[in-house]
Amino acid sequence: MSILLFFVMTHLIKPETKALEAGKDLIENQLKELGHLKASEIRLIVISLLLLLFWTTEGKLHPFDTTTVTIVAIGILLTPKIGVFDWKTVEHLIPWGTVIVFAVGISLGTVLLDTRGAQWLSNKIFGSLGLETMPLIATIALVALFNILIHLGFASATSLSSALIPIFIALTSTIHLGDNRIGFVLIQQFVISIGFLLPVNSPQAMLAYGTGAFTAKDFLKSGLPLTIIGYLLVLLFSMTYWKWVGLL
Repeated sequence: MSILLFFVMTHLIKPETKALEAGKDLIENQLKELGHLKASEIRLIVISLLLLLFWTTEGKLHPFDTTTVTIVAIGILLTPKIGVFDWKTVEHLIPWGTVIVFAVGISLGTVLLDTRGAQWLSNKIFGSLGLETMPLIATIALVALFNILIHLGFASATSLSSALIPIFIALTSTIHLGDNRIGFVLIQQFVISIGFLLPVNSPQAMLAYGTGAFTAKDFLKSGLPLTIIGYLLVLLFSMTYWKWVGLL
Protein backbone atom coordinates (compact mmCIF):
# COMPACT_ATOMS: atom_id res chain seq x y z
CA MET A 1 0.00 0.00 0.00
CA SER A 2 2.81 2.41 0.84
CA ILE A 3 4.47 1.85 -2.53
CA LEU A 4 1.21 2.29 -4.41
CA LEU A 5 0.40 5.35 -2.28
CA PHE A 6 3.45 7.13 -3.68
CA PHE A 7 2.40 6.61 -7.29
CA VAL A 8 -1.28 7.43 -6.68
CA MET A 9 -0.54 10.67 -4.83
CA THR A 10 2.15 11.91 -7.22
CA HIS A 11 -0.11 11.19 -10.20
CA LEU A 12 -3.41 12.57 -8.89
CA ILE A 13 -2.08 15.41 -6.72
CA LYS A 14 1.01 16.62 -8.51
CA PRO A 15 3.76 18.40 -6.52
CA GLU A 16 3.84 22.18 -6.82
CA THR A 17 7.56 22.02 -7.59
CA LYS A 18 9.89 19.24 -8.66
CA ALA A 19 12.87 20.44 -6.66
CA LEU A 20 13.39 22.95 -3.87
CA GLU A 21 16.31 25.16 -4.79
CA ALA A 22 18.78 25.73 -1.98
CA GLY A 23 16.48 23.74 0.27
CA LYS A 24 19.20 22.68 2.69
CA ASP A 25 20.46 26.24 3.08
CA LEU A 26 16.92 27.49 3.61
CA ILE A 27 16.34 25.00 6.41
CA GLU A 28 19.66 25.82 8.06
CA ASN A 29 18.88 29.55 7.97
CA GLN A 30 15.46 28.98 9.50
CA LEU A 31 16.99 26.89 12.28
CA LYS A 32 19.48 29.68 13.01
CA GLU A 33 16.64 32.21 13.16
CA LEU A 34 14.86 30.06 15.74
CA GLY A 35 17.85 30.22 18.05
CA HIS A 36 17.98 28.37 21.38
CA LEU A 37 14.94 26.95 23.12
CA LYS A 38 12.86 29.61 24.83
CA ALA A 39 11.32 29.17 28.26
CA SER A 40 7.83 28.83 26.75
CA GLU A 41 9.07 26.13 24.37
CA ILE A 42 10.63 24.19 27.22
CA ARG A 43 7.34 24.39 29.14
CA LEU A 44 5.51 23.12 26.06
CA ILE A 45 7.85 20.12 25.80
CA VAL A 46 7.45 19.29 29.50
CA ILE A 47 3.65 19.57 29.38
CA SER A 48 3.51 17.44 26.22
CA LEU A 49 5.66 14.71 27.78
CA LEU A 50 3.55 14.72 30.94
CA LEU A 51 0.41 14.51 28.81
CA LEU A 52 1.78 11.46 26.98
CA LEU A 53 2.75 9.89 30.31
CA PHE A 54 -0.74 10.35 31.75
CA TRP A 55 -2.32 9.02 28.54
CA THR A 56 -0.25 5.84 28.56
CA THR A 57 -0.66 5.13 32.28
CA GLU A 58 -4.44 5.56 32.49
CA GLY A 59 -5.91 3.06 34.94
CA LYS A 60 -2.44 1.92 36.05
CA LEU A 61 -0.82 4.86 37.84
CA HIS A 62 -3.88 7.11 38.07
CA PRO A 63 -7.69 6.93 37.59
CA PHE A 64 -8.04 9.90 35.21
CA ASP A 65 -9.30 9.26 31.66
CA THR A 66 -7.70 10.74 28.54
CA THR A 67 -10.41 13.38 28.12
CA THR A 68 -9.90 14.79 31.62
CA VAL A 69 -6.12 14.77 31.26
CA THR A 70 -6.30 16.54 27.89
CA ILE A 71 -8.61 19.27 29.19
CA VAL A 72 -6.33 19.88 32.18
CA ALA A 73 -3.30 20.08 29.88
CA ILE A 74 -5.04 22.62 27.65
CA GLY A 75 -5.95 24.65 30.73
CA ILE A 76 -2.32 24.67 31.85
CA LEU A 77 -1.15 25.74 28.39
CA LEU A 78 -3.53 28.72 28.57
CA THR A 79 -2.63 29.68 32.15
CA PRO A 80 -0.69 32.97 32.47
CA LYS A 81 2.99 32.71 33.48
CA ILE A 82 3.16 28.90 33.45
CA GLY A 83 1.38 28.41 30.12
CA VAL A 84 2.57 28.86 26.57
CA PHE A 85 -0.01 31.14 24.96
CA ASP A 86 -3.14 33.13 25.75
CA TRP A 87 -6.73 32.65 24.60
CA LYS A 88 -6.83 35.75 22.38
CA THR A 89 -3.97 34.35 20.32
CA VAL A 90 -5.31 30.80 20.16
CA GLU A 91 -8.87 31.81 19.33
CA HIS A 92 -7.89 33.01 15.86
CA LEU A 93 -5.65 30.03 15.12
CA ILE A 94 -8.03 27.17 15.95
CA PRO A 95 -9.88 25.77 12.87
CA TRP A 96 -13.31 25.79 14.50
CA GLY A 97 -14.96 24.28 11.43
CA THR A 98 -12.71 21.24 11.73
CA VAL A 99 -13.45 20.91 15.43
CA ILE A 100 -17.22 21.05 14.84
CA VAL A 101 -17.14 18.56 11.96
CA PHE A 102 -15.00 16.17 13.97
CA ALA A 103 -17.35 16.50 16.96
CA VAL A 104 -20.32 15.71 14.72
CA GLY A 105 -18.52 12.63 13.39
CA ILE A 106 -17.73 11.39 16.88
CA SER A 107 -21.31 12.09 18.00
CA LEU A 108 -22.71 10.09 15.08
CA GLY A 109 -20.47 7.16 15.93
CA THR A 110 -21.45 7.39 19.60
CA VAL A 111 -25.16 7.44 18.73
CA LEU A 112 -24.76 4.39 16.49
CA LEU A 113 -23.03 2.60 19.37
CA ASP A 114 -25.39 3.66 22.17
CA THR A 115 -28.55 2.94 20.19
CA ARG A 116 -27.05 -0.28 18.75
CA GLY A 117 -27.82 1.12 15.32
CA ALA A 118 -24.59 -0.25 13.85
CA GLN A 119 -25.33 -3.70 15.26
CA TRP A 120 -28.89 -3.63 13.97
CA LEU A 121 -27.78 -2.56 10.50
CA SER A 122 -25.07 -5.20 10.27
CA ASN A 123 -27.37 -7.95 11.55
CA LYS A 124 -30.02 -7.02 8.98
CA ILE A 125 -27.53 -6.91 6.12
CA PHE A 126 -25.61 -10.06 7.03
CA GLY A 127 -28.80 -11.95 7.79
CA SER A 128 -30.23 -11.22 4.34
CA LEU A 129 -27.11 -12.16 2.38
CA GLY A 130 -27.07 -15.86 3.16
CA LEU A 131 -23.38 -15.86 4.06
CA GLU A 132 -23.50 -19.40 5.44
CA THR A 133 -23.84 -20.81 1.92
CA MET A 134 -21.14 -18.66 0.31
CA PRO A 135 -17.44 -19.48 -0.21
CA LEU A 136 -15.09 -17.96 2.36
CA ILE A 137 -13.58 -15.44 -0.07
CA ALA A 138 -17.06 -14.20 -1.04
CA THR A 139 -17.94 -13.76 2.64
CA ILE A 140 -14.73 -11.79 3.24
CA ALA A 141 -15.42 -9.62 0.18
CA LEU A 142 -18.99 -8.74 1.21
CA VAL A 143 -18.22 -8.07 4.87
CA ALA A 144 -15.14 -6.00 3.93
CA LEU A 145 -17.24 -3.90 1.55
CA PHE A 146 -19.77 -3.33 4.34
CA ASN A 147 -16.94 -2.21 6.64
CA ILE A 148 -15.67 0.34 4.14
CA LEU A 149 -19.13 1.79 3.54
CA ILE A 150 -20.20 2.01 7.18
CA HIS A 151 -16.89 3.70 8.04
CA LEU A 152 -18.28 6.77 6.25
CA GLY A 153 -20.44 7.39 9.33
CA PHE A 154 -17.64 7.07 11.89
CA ALA A 155 -14.87 9.51 12.78
CA SER A 156 -12.71 6.85 14.39
CA ALA A 157 -11.71 3.31 13.50
CA THR A 158 -11.58 2.56 17.24
CA SER A 159 -15.27 3.31 17.78
CA LEU A 160 -16.19 1.34 14.66
CA SER A 161 -14.14 -1.62 15.90
CA SER A 162 -15.87 -1.61 19.28
CA ALA A 163 -19.22 -1.76 17.48
CA LEU A 164 -18.48 -4.36 14.82
CA ILE A 165 -15.77 -6.74 16.06
CA PRO A 166 -18.13 -8.44 18.58
CA ILE A 167 -20.60 -8.90 15.72
CA PHE A 168 -17.94 -10.44 13.50
CA ILE A 169 -16.93 -12.83 16.28
CA ALA A 170 -20.56 -13.94 16.64
CA LEU A 171 -20.89 -14.12 12.86
CA THR A 172 -18.03 -16.64 12.62
CA SER A 173 -20.07 -19.06 14.72
CA THR A 174 -23.25 -18.44 12.75
CA ILE A 175 -21.68 -19.20 9.37
CA HIS A 176 -19.52 -22.02 10.81
CA LEU A 177 -16.06 -20.83 9.79
CA GLY A 178 -14.33 -23.29 12.11
CA ASP A 179 -10.55 -22.82 12.21
CA ASN A 180 -10.83 -19.75 9.96
CA ARG A 181 -12.60 -17.67 12.63
CA ILE A 182 -9.52 -15.88 13.98
CA GLY A 183 -8.21 -15.06 10.51
CA PHE A 184 -11.60 -13.77 9.39
CA VAL A 185 -11.90 -11.37 12.34
CA LEU A 186 -8.29 -10.17 12.00
CA ILE A 187 -8.83 -9.39 8.32
CA GLN A 188 -11.99 -7.41 9.06
CA GLN A 189 -10.17 -5.47 11.77
CA PHE A 190 -7.59 -4.53 9.15
CA VAL A 191 -10.32 -3.44 6.71
CA ILE A 192 -11.90 -1.23 9.38
CA SER A 193 -8.75 0.90 9.18
CA ILE A 194 -9.44 1.70 5.52
CA GLY A 195 -11.01 5.13 5.94
CA PHE A 196 -9.70 7.09 2.99
CA LEU A 197 -12.89 8.49 1.45
CA LEU A 198 -13.74 11.49 3.65
CA PRO A 199 -11.61 13.72 5.90
CA VAL A 200 -13.99 13.04 8.79
CA ASN A 201 -13.20 9.31 8.76
CA SER A 202 -10.10 9.67 10.95
CA PRO A 203 -8.62 12.19 13.40
CA GLN A 204 -5.38 12.34 11.41
CA ALA A 205 -7.18 13.30 8.21
CA MET A 206 -9.22 15.93 10.03
CA LEU A 207 -6.10 17.58 11.44
CA ALA A 208 -4.52 17.69 7.99
CA TYR A 209 -7.78 18.95 6.46
CA GLY A 210 -7.88 21.75 9.03
CA THR A 211 -4.70 23.26 7.57
CA GLY A 212 -6.63 24.20 4.40
CA ALA A 213 -3.94 22.69 2.18
CA PHE A 214 -6.52 20.54 0.35
CA THR A 215 -10.27 20.21 -0.10
CA ALA A 216 -12.65 17.33 0.59
CA LYS A 217 -12.80 16.82 -3.19
CA ASP A 218 -9.00 16.44 -3.31
CA PHE A 219 -9.18 13.95 -0.47
CA LEU A 220 -11.84 11.89 -2.24
CA LYS A 221 -9.97 12.05 -5.54
CA SER A 222 -6.97 10.33 -4.01
CA GLY A 223 -8.86 8.33 -1.38
CA LEU A 224 -11.21 6.53 -3.77
CA PRO A 225 -8.47 4.75 -5.79
CA LEU A 226 -6.59 3.98 -2.56
CA THR A 227 -9.73 2.45 -1.08
CA ILE A 228 -10.28 0.31 -4.18
CA ILE A 229 -6.62 -0.76 -4.17
CA GLY A 230 -6.76 -1.61 -0.46
CA TYR A 231 -9.96 -3.61 -0.95
CA LEU A 232 -8.50 -5.58 -3.87
CA LEU A 233 -5.28 -6.24 -1.94
CA VAL A 234 -7.30 -7.66 0.95
CA LEU A 235 -9.02 -10.05 -1.45
CA LEU A 236 -5.73 -10.95 -3.14
CA PHE A 237 -3.97 -11.69 0.15
CA SER A 238 -7.02 -13.64 1.37
CA MET A 239 -6.75 -15.94 -1.65
CA THR A 240 -2.96 -16.29 -1.49
CA TYR A 241 -0.55 -15.26 1.25
CA TRP A 242 -2.88 -15.34 4.26
CA LYS A 243 -4.05 -18.78 3.16
CA TRP A 244 -0.47 -19.98 2.68
CA VAL A 245 0.59 -18.93 6.20
CA GLY A 246 -2.46 -20.59 7.75
CA LEU A 247 -4.45 -17.50 8.67
CA LEU A 248 -7.37 -18.78 6.58
